[in-house]
Amino acid sequence: MATELAGRCLCGAIRYVAAGAPLWVAHCHCESCRRATGAPLATYAGFAAESFAWTSGEPASFASSSGVLRTFCGRCGTSLTYQGARWPGEVHVLVATLDRPDALTPRGEAFAEERLAWLRLAPEPVAED
Repeated sequence: MATELAGRCLCGAIRYVAAGAPLWVAHCHCESCRRATGAPLATYAGFAAESFAWTSGEPASFASSSGVLRTFCGRCGTSLTYQGARWPGEVHVLVATLDRPDALTPRGEAFAEERLAWLRLAPEPVAED
């Protein structure tokens, strides 16, 4: 795996870089992450805070609950990161915002008990007609 992963928001106004291997990569099924991203689940990679940096632009932030800070692009609305008091010293990056999201493979699931009943992660992509 590359020693540096770069990412950005949809419009490109906000860019970041994360150095080194992530501490973990996992899907999160919690309601809070679903609402923050507008997706049935969120996939994050956790990095040590000192290995993460914004390289262009300044994201907006929102304290979504006690001890939780989420960042997003104030221009296009892309959700970018999650930081929680429960995981001090970590920045959780939304994997889909990476320039190369396929570089990381999720190894677990968080809050699986909150998974949407209809969500099925297929082991292989479904062929399009």
